[in-house]
Amino acid sequence: MTNGFGLAFLAALAVATATRLWLAIRHVGHVQAHRERVPAQFSGEISLAEHQKAADYSSARTRFAMVDVAAGALVTLAFTFGGGLQLLHELSALWLAAGLVRGLALIALVGCVTALIDMPFDYYRTFVIENRFGFNKMTPGLFFLDAVKSLALGAVLLLPLAAAILWFIQEIGGYWWVCAWAVTVAFGIFVQFIAPTVIAPLFNKFSPMQDAELKERVERLLARCGFKVRGLMVMDGSRRSAHGNAYFTGFGNSKRIVFFDTLLKQLNPAEVEAVLAHELGHFRLRHVLKRMAWSSAASLGFFWLVGFLMQQDAFYAGLGAASPSPAMALVLFMFIIPPFTFLLQPVGAMYSRKHEFEADHYAAQFASARDLVSALIKLYRDNASTLTPDPLHSAFYDSHPPALARIARLQKA
Repeated sequence: MTNGFGLAFLAALAVATATRLWLAIRHVGHVQAHRERVPAQFSGEISLAEHQKAADYSSARTRFAMVDVAAGALVTLAFTFGGGLQLLHELSALWLAAGLVRGLALIALVGCVTALIDMPFDYYRTFVIENRFGFNKMTPGLFFLDAVKSLALGAVLLLPLAAAILWFIQEIGGYWWVCAWAVTVAFGIFVQFIAPTVIAPLFNKFSPMQDAELKERVERLLARCGFKVRGLMVMDGSRRSAHGNAYFTGFGNSKRIVFFDTLLKQLNPAEVEAVLAHELGHFRLRHVLKRMAWSSAASLGFFWLVGFLMQQDAFYAGLGAASPSPAMALVLFMFIIPPFTFLLQPVGAMYSRKHEFEADHYAAQFASARDLVSALIKLYRDNASTLTPDPLHSAFYDSHPPALARIARLQKA
């Protein structure tokens, strides 16, 4: 029988799901209502056909996201009130005695089942939507190979972390959550260190930048900004997608700048420099460290909350779990926390947009604001990013400012 906690979770899930669907409907309606006219600020650079493609692409992605949201809610209900987690627990109990190993088996089974459920959605997104708009370059073979690699990588990295957390719960007692939090934070930093040289090469090929003019330009920018990196790398992003991007990765001596090969084809050297100056701004203004600090603080609170809920029989009974255990508590928490924290999402999005404006300002100081505007317009056009998102949808979700607001602020610079 569902208790008060179960009813609270149902209410949170209903509110989160309904809000997501409502925002998606608003967004599609707004984008389609502005489909027939390019915003005046972009009319000289983006054609009506390109604007309409972006509107249709955004609408197609959002409509499919609505299916994903509804399916996700049903999967969550199936795992909890439908007894899915209890069934997986009983399967693991068929061949394993109670204890840490059975807990790991439950976590692994949940990970495998959720990955299998997600795969058809990812496949449709890649081979139907991305194909329809000319962005997908991936073959089915590469898609499934990536899926296998991701699952194996998750097992290699995450199962030892889960084992450590379960061991802390079993051996340390009341303050296990402090140790678990510390190890999880250290694990996150470790992954950041190995990502450029160990993880990323499992999925993409990286080669040193060969364009002498662009390399010299980038090195002069780095010198002006007082920034040192280990390498300027070009990634074969075109092997999977026509979308372009650039990013920093790693910490300390492992820092690298990575350019998608597609980006280098889309932009001229001055525009690439301006985009890189924006990314440098994120590091120089310590945006990454600030986000890590907020994330670490939130995870400490989450671990404490798990420790509290783990001791409450109503927590398990209200969510359809008849076999309380540390592993069951961890898995249940992973399913329930998104609905309860969903309404905080606009706060994180607003904080991220603030950082984007700050990085743009930094780029305007160390490169050309005009070149950054030109680069952004090309990226909006070539990536089919809508110029007219629904304002409320954008405020709720978007980590980057809307195109009109961003370009207007840069033009003032």
